[in-house]
Amino acid sequence: MIKKEEVYKIGVINKPHGIKGEVSFTFNDDIFDRVECDYLVLLLDGILVPFFIEEYRFRSDDVALVKFEGIETAERARMLTNVEVYFPKKYMDEQDEVTSWNFFMGFQVEDIHHGCLGEIVAVDDSTMNVLFVIEKDGDELLLPAHEEFIIDLDRENRVLKVDIPDGLLE
Repeated sequence: MIKKEEVYKIGVINKPHGIKGEVSFTFNDDIFDRVECDYLVLLLDGILVPFFIEEYRFRSDDVALVKFEGIETAERARMLTNVEVYFPKKYMDEQDEVTSWNFFMGFQVEDIHHGCLGEIVAVDDSTMNVLFVIEKDGDELLLPAHEEFIIDLDRENRVLKVDIPDGLLE
């Protein structure tokens, strides 16, 4: 069974395209095109399910048309409408660079001055300034997701070490 901490969200299925089971997929990370991985993970009824990719092609910078194995008709493809799409982090770990802030979901954040700030539970990319939503003991903290704040990344233990400027946490 695939666990939520083993994947990160990269997009959502829009709707069927054509009559042969192809779907339109809006993504915010094209990692599936840059890394060798035969499948994407879809969230169906609260369960993460791998779907193997037969083929895909890009329609724009953030939309791809994807054909999954076993989805042969528009009716079957329609069942995937508005389903969230995830990518396995284990393939992302093979990359040297991190290309999506969503990769950090589930990481603990430790500041060199203030200690443990909590766990990244969401990434708010609704504005130009991307924010980590960090939760600790029921409290929520919004932290700008900037490379200049990151000191160290421990992928194995899922810890992000940061140096936050004075006054930002107040």
